[in-house]
Amino acid sequence: MTTLNDTQRIRREHLRWLILLTLNNARPLGAPEGPILAVAQAEYPDATPLELRRELDYLHERELIRLDRQPSGRWHAELTREGVDLAEYTTQCEPGIARPQKYW
Repeated sequence: MTTLNDTQRIRREHLRWLILLTLNNARPLGAPEGPILAVAQAEYPDATPLELRRELDYLHERELIRLDRQPSGRWHAELTREGVDLAEYTTQCEPGIARPQKYW
């Protein structure tokens, strides 16, 4: 039986994976938070800017993305080398990100 905490954890970890995939597709320029949020809301219509920023910050702390927090208040993100490797399945995925198992 899935509890509320499990559901929240699954959502957070899946959102992190969506962010990584979005930024991998936005390489080499990266993306501002608006288009990343649009991708998140395609999967989770109730996703909020605050929720997105929390997960962006998490990925930044894990050194998978670089964040540019602009003075205007907007955020811009891009993958680091480690983030690219994770998105392309060339490195192990530690807990905290819901990367699907490679099947090919």
